[in-house]
Amino acid sequence: MAARSFLAFDFGTRRTGVATGNSLLGRAQALKTLATEGDARFAAIAALIAEWQPDALVVGVPFHPDGAEHDNTRRARRFARQLQGRFGLPVHEVDERYTTTEALAAGAADADAAAAAIILDQFLNQLPRSADATA
Repeated sequence: MAARSFLAFDFGTRRTGVATGNSLLGRAQALKTLATEGDARFAAIAALIAEWQPDALVVGVPFHPDGAEHDNTRRARRFARQLQGRFGLPVHEVDERYTTTEALAAGAADADAAAAAIILDQFLNQLPRSADATA
């Protein structure tokens, strides 16, 4: 199984945290927070995709504690569809409940980027491991 690389996003209406990681190391690294909206946000994402050349994208999707959807759930899913449509890369959704809280509790200087790293770590932990990676 070849190593795959990912960019992950903690979507927000004003800020979007970004992280990178790969299936070989199985760990994510916070990159930055984009404080842009609309086309400027997608231009910044296009630059990150050009720089990091990910195989796929991961988007955190928020839910209420009981699992119910809310307005931000729909916004994050729309953002995920827009990423797929604009960049033609596979997009995976991850339940991102409490990731910002976890990032803040860990003392993250950039909570949005750290939350994106937590989202990506959750995704990477769900990927099947090859025999070489577990040996």
